[in-house]
Order: sequence, then C-alpha cells, then structure tokens
Amino acid sequence: MTKPPATGPRPSPGKSGGGAIAPDARLLVQALRDPGGTATLTGADWTALLATARAEQLIGTLAHRLHGLDLPPRVATLLAAARASGEEQRRAALWEAEMARRALAPLGVPVVLLKGTAFVAAGLAAGVGRSIGDLDILVPRAALDRVEAALLGAGWEWVKPDPYDDAYYRTHMHELPPLIHQTRDRMIDVHHTILPLTARPTPDADALIADSVPLANGLRVLAPNDMICHAAAHLLADGDLAGGLRNLWDIHCLLAEFGGDGLAERAAHHQLSLPVARALRLARALFGEEQGGGSLFSARLTARDGWGRPTRPLLRLGFYIRSHLLRMPPLMLARHLLVKARR
Repeated sequence: MTKPPATGPRPSPGKSGGGAIAPDARLLVQALRDPGGTATLTGADWTALLATARAEQLIGTLAHRLHGLDLPPRVATLLAAARASGEEQRRAALWEAEMARRALAPLGVPVVLLKGTAFVAAGLAAGVGRSIGDLDILVPRAALDRVEAALLGAGWEWVKPDPYDDAYYRTHMHELPPLIHQTRDRMIDVHHTILPLTARPTPDADALIADSVPLANGLRVLAPNDMICHAAAHLLADGDLAGGLRNLWDIHCLLAEFGGDGLAERAAHHQLSLPVARALRLARALFGEEQGGGSLFSARLTARDGWGRPTRPLLRLGFYIRSHLLRMPPLMLARHLLVKARR
C-alpha cells in the first residue's frame, strides 16, 4: 500500500496511471455501487479508496461489498481486518442494547433502537459491516424522567455536566444530554423525538413509537418507512452532511430492501417531505442507476481528497451554517453562539 511521505510533496491518490479516477469520495461511491469495477485500480487508487472509506466510516461496509473478489494481498488483509472489527462492533452494540433493555425493562415503556444498532438488531442489509458508535434509543417523552433515573441507577453518568449544556439539551433538543457508562465506557443517546424541538419540521414522535416493530427480546425498531424518514432527517434536516455518505448508504440499502410504498405519505405526516425527496434523489444519483450527482449536496457529500482529508472548505462552511439555521431561529442561534464564544 502507498503511504504519504513524512515530508515533501505528496502524490495524488486516485489520479494515478489507472485512468481518470475522480479526485474525491466518488471513488468510494463507485466501489460501493459497482464492486467489480475495483479490478482496474492501481496501488495509489487503493490507497485513496481505503483512506476515504475509513474517513467516512464505511470501511466495514466496503470490506463486505468487496468480499470474495480477487484483491491485492495487502488490500485483502486490510479488508479482512475491517470485517473482523465490524463484527466486534456488532457484538458490542447488541450487548449495549441488551444492557439498556435490562435497565429499562422494569419501567414497562417502549424502547426503540435507532440507527446502526437498530439495523444490526433487525438483521437488515444496512447493518452489514456498518460502523456503530453510540447506542441511540427512542422513548416516550412522558417517560424521560423515569428512563433517566433508571439509566443513572444502572451505571450511566453524564458526559456534559455543564449547567448551560444541560439546560440547552432539556429545553431545545430532541434528546437528553448524552450519558456514558462508568465501566463499559459506552455512550447512550436517549431521544424523545428525531429532530430538535427548535427545528421547523415536527415529526410525530408518538406515531414513530406506536408503529415501531417489536423484536424477539422486547426492544423495538422503527417501521421501514420511518427508518428512511429518520435517516433522511438526520442527513439533511439536522446536520452539515459531515460523514453523510454512511447515512446515504443506509437510505440506499433500506430502499433496496423495503421499497418506497407509502413513503411519500409517511414523510408528509412527519413534515419531512423535502428531506426525504432530496435523500432519495441523492441515493439514486450516487448509489443507484442514474449516476448523476452534480448538485451542491453531492459535492458536499464527496468532499474528501485522496488521503481522506476534508476538502471544499467554503462549501463545508456553508453547510455548517445551514445546519445551525435549520436547528434554531436566527436570534436563538445568535444567543447560543455568543454563549459558546464567551466560554
């Protein structure tokens, strides 16, 4: 594998003698969409592909997509390690979900798994090789105090003890301040809805929980269309699209597995028609058959160079500002940023 030298100019992975490979994360997009196309990659191309996949937290997904192909030996070794690491992440995520289930079972409230843990717990294609960090759960807002007390009693503790941060989360956000377990060092995010309370769309959290699907162990996952709505909201209505290729791949996989029957109506119910429609266009353009993707959104999603470093700083700044404006009204945002700047 080609490594960047410690000093001096660097070569340009993804633009070597193998042809006109896109000098951004579209190399990763191409490999996920068409694994067989990697047969023509050069050493520098492989460096770019693996570096970008790691940066986008898609190395495990890529490893599974390329499994069984005739790969360069060192690439095969690295991807085998990525698959093993992904399996360990899967086990750890499911165990953490089980620990949360045991802590919250006496309350008798529905506990809905979200994001990566939900995908692996439900055995979905989106969970194959997926990078999983925190445990995200959704519970009824009326049960938040009891859920919080139960988790604190079971060994979780606050990550953000600052009074302003604590008050901000409880007043304006869609989740409690994050908690981390004292001995397992694993974080849990307890949601009561899927977008900040200050955001313009107001998803129907009661419907998300009511229509969720039970698993054998008593935990629940969102219904398929609600999973897609949540992924689209997280990608396009609540953030700056950093690491967004992983979320878009989730959407692509969910659509491939479940289709989109009733999705438009469900998105409208959650006031998420625009994010869902845009997410579907992006998924088709980058991972589907259309192979387009000339929009600012696709440019933001693929803003990585051949070493996995962020590129297009002005575009990233624009989406960062957009993410804050989506989360809260301008006056509230100004006050929030002023408080943060003073600290």
